Amino acid sequence: MSNTSSISHFLLLPLADTRQLQLLHFCLFLGISLAALLANGLIISAGACSQHLHSPMFFFLLSLALSNLGSICTTVPKAMHNSLWGTRHISYSACAAQVFFFLFFISAEYSLLLIMCYDRYVSICKALHYGALLGSRACAHMAAAAWASAFLYALMHTANTFSLPLCQANGLGQFFWEIPHILKLSCSKSHLRELGLIAVSVCLVFGCFVFIVFSYVQIFRAVLRVPSEQGRHKAFSTCLPHLAVVSLFVSTAISAHLKPPSISSPSLDVAVSVLYSVVPPALNPLIYSLRNQELRDALRKRITAGFQQQ
Repeated sequence: MSNTSSISHFLLLPLADTRQLQLLHFCLFLGISLAALLANGLIISAGACSQHLHSPMFFFLLSLALSNLGSICTTVPKAMHNSLWGTRHISYSACAAQVFFFLFFISAEYSLLLIMCYDRYVSICKALHYGALLGSRACAHMAAAAWASAFLYALMHTANTFSLPLCQANGLGQFFWEIPHILKLSCSKSHLRELGLIAVSVCLVFGCFVFIVFSYVQIFRAVLRVPSEQGRHKAFSTCLPHLAVVSLFVSTAISAHLKPPSISSPSLDVAVSVLYSVVPPALNPLIYSLRNQELRDALRKRITAGFQQQ
């Protein structure tokens, strides 16, 4: 990723102008990150140690928790460091690493949400073929494909973006690095190549979103045909958490990248970026545990076991 520019570091957007507000932001980020680490860590521990959670749905949920941990650990520590010490600097190599890992974990999360939608579709609409379509080997292959495709996607965009010459100053109107903000610093028309890759990516993401919507239309049609109320409630309880997580992920991403420029401001941009990059990893475990009795029981056992060991 050679770069012909002489920029060796960049300046991130400060979260606040006063020292008191900077410390407040530090405490806020610290609380959110600790909540995300604890909640996702409990899900990973419960999924790995509880035998009755060794099903495709919980296997993918464990992978989703890993992507949530990686996502929040990519952006929040640097923001906390800057707020605590009142700095704005980030090195060129740290910037490239942050872009790569953020794209990697966000792409893996979206891919896993797509796979989890397919899992819910098969379990409800193709229940008799569930074991054949989603055996242990098939689940491992799909999870591996999700992580591998996310790696290649992040590598392609990061390498292409940081091969551009950057000469439009070194300030960034964001508290972490994203490709659209980097392209604003480019002084070469070759950035159109990256814009083309982004356009292709948007089309792929939209196609996956259409698949999710179509799958849930079929799922709801099948659930409404279930004769017993208890059966419908059980089916909905396994689908609604995933639908809520997908809605949170998509809505926050859309609000961050498709908001009108006329209402854009530094404070609003920071708030929206926090909303889609920090909040979902902390809320996803809560959403899943609220509607899933098996997961709640497993988490309760893990917490109880932890206190008993102490």
